[in-house]
Amino acid sequence: MSAVSDRLPAFPWDKLEPYKKTAAAHPDGIVDLSVGTPVDPVPEHIQKALIDAADSPGYPTVWGTPELRDALTRWVEHRLGAREVTHRHVLPVVGSKELVAWLPTQLGLGPGDQVAFPRLAYPTYEVGARLARAEHVAYDDPTELDPTRLKLLWLNSPSNPTGRVLSKAELTRIVAWAREHGVLVLSDECYIELGWEADPVSVLHPDVNGGSYDGIVAVHSLSKRSNLAGYRAAFLAGDPAVLGPLLQIRKHGGMMTPAPTQAAVVAALGDDEHVRVQRERYAARRTALRDALLAHGFRIEHSEASLYLWATRDESCWDTVAHLADRGILVAPGDFYGPAGDRFVRVALTATDERVRAAVTRLTA
Repeated sequence: MSAVSDRLPAFPWDKLEPYKKTAAAHPDGIVDLSVGTPVDPVPEHIQKALIDAADSPGYPTVWGTPELRDALTRWVEHRLGAREVTHRHVLPVVGSKELVAWLPTQLGLGPGDQVAFPRLAYPTYEVGARLARAEHVAYDDPTELDPTRLKLLWLNSPSNPTGRVLSKAELTRIVAWAREHGVLVLSDECYIELGWEADPVSVLHPDVNGGSYDGIVAVHSLSKRSNLAGYRAAFLAGDPAVLGPLLQIRKHGGMMTPAPTQAAVVAALGDDEHVRVQRERYAARRTALRDALLAHGFRIEHSEASLYLWATRDESCWDTVAHLADRGILVAPGDFYGPAGDRFVRVALTATDERVRAAVTRLTA
């Protein structure tokens, strides 16, 4: 019997190590724009909520406290425009990556079933299919797929890595097609708070789903909007017929969000001001990096939302990675996200203001 690890592709980030060493040798140090990990402080009121809940000796519940479920339902209605959301429509998870990687398995998918995701996509969608021994298929337009064996359709808007946003009309068309063919839609909306030149819409909006959550689930994270990547705080919202069985499975598996994190999520979702402040930080970094990349001869495609610039010099992505590493700047090669990205790099906005200024100086010198 082969090891589970044999089902997985090679870990792509290991290939970036030599370029990281090159960038780190720059006299002024590395500017790491390769990984979208937050660098700004966790807002104080969220830290306080975590600290106040630190005396939590008992096991937390998988479904979360009633206060957490109230916070989730309120936010989904207030921020996403969803209607008539109850506790049955929400489920906290231990960070969104865990959910993406293990969802096909938890749904009971296996050999002969198909999981579909965008042609350029977060690699963990494929990993999840492989862990379940299901087939995986990449798409440009999901409605052109053969739905016969398709069980799970991943959407990602705003996209990682491209920053592309699916319009309300596109989402409506895809949801209708999926329902017609009995395909479950999982919409990864973790960057929905970070629209720059577009206003991202959730599949939970009634204009998209016709007022019904049948066959649709949205994935949301507090990692980027609230700088809580280290807290592992995320949740699902959507069809109770999907979330109910998932809750039972996750109870058996002990997949519990820690009680202090639950309290922190309540504080984070109850406040919009810290999100506005963080958006302004990212917007300023985005403008500075975008202008510098364009001045350096890059072309930027999509990138109307999310925490990344999808940039190209019309050459191999690895040549671009090497070019920037020589200037002390580390970026992610586009082929990490699929073969279609082999002439692009993903440039993250998640660096301090000082490091962003350093990158701008190097690009415009």
